[in-house]
Amino acid sequence: MKIGIIGTGNIATHLLEVFNIDKQVDGKVVSLFGRNNEAGERLKEQYGVAFYTDFQAFLQSSIDIVVEAATVEAAVHYMKQIVENKKDLIVSSIGALKDDAFLQEIRDLAKRNGVIIYLPSGAIGGLDLLQSANAIGGLREVRITTKKSPRSLGMESIEEAAVIFEGSARAAIERFPRNVNVALLLSLAGLGSEKTMVRVIADPDIDRNTHCIEAAGDFGEMRMEIENKPMPSNPKTSYLAALSIISTLKNKGNAVRIGR
Repeated sequence: MKIGIIGTGNIATHLLEVFNIDKQVDGKVVSLFGRNNEAGERLKEQYGVAFYTDFQAFLQSSIDIVVEAATVEAAVHYMKQIVENKKDLIVSSIGALKDDAFLQEIRDLAKRNGVIIYLPSGAIGGLDLLQSANAIGGLREVRITTKKSPRSLGMESIEEAAVIFEGSARAAIERFPRNVNVALLLSLAGLGSEKTMVRVIADPDIDRNTHCIEAAGDFGEMRMEIENKPMPSNPKTSYLAALSIISTLKNKGNAVRIGR
């Protein structure tokens, strides 16, 4: 498996370390695309990959699958081109799919081109349960409470914990496009962005991001709490988010799959 990555930041660097140096998983990152020439050239030298600033040249390299590890804006801008070039795609910036019409367009395009788009579980779990619970429409409620430090939410320091948002997943991703991708992912797995409810708490006394997911329906009730360590190099990014991409790549093409 030959992997191409969009982005030259923390997640891209971690994937390069795992695949090209540690070689813990079959496959290799062979191509990078980005706008930061300094970072791209540094990664090129350090990890032995090709670095591109021309996107078509990147797509025409020997890659089998593209990992988007950049921004919502980059994902929206490049997703169609990736699918039209018949490359499988892993999307880490789930906020790119907040628009229902765009999501349906990408789904239809992927189907026509025989492409698979993977949405990793990121910093949370329980997605298989929600999909199973809603298989025949039996899911009634889904809520997530996210607690992060003010710094990771891009805020100034505060003295005590405060609820800074309550509302739908759609409204949450509009307000926090880089911080609550997990809420949109939950909505895609379950009831949709209008019916999935989100609470965001800024807490100056924590150093880990926590997510409490609650759901109810014909299946019964579920409550799951995840406490994530941030990546050492970026407090805004969960370490588990990077691991979920690695897991997706590792399981791609397996004859026997656990869950979905």
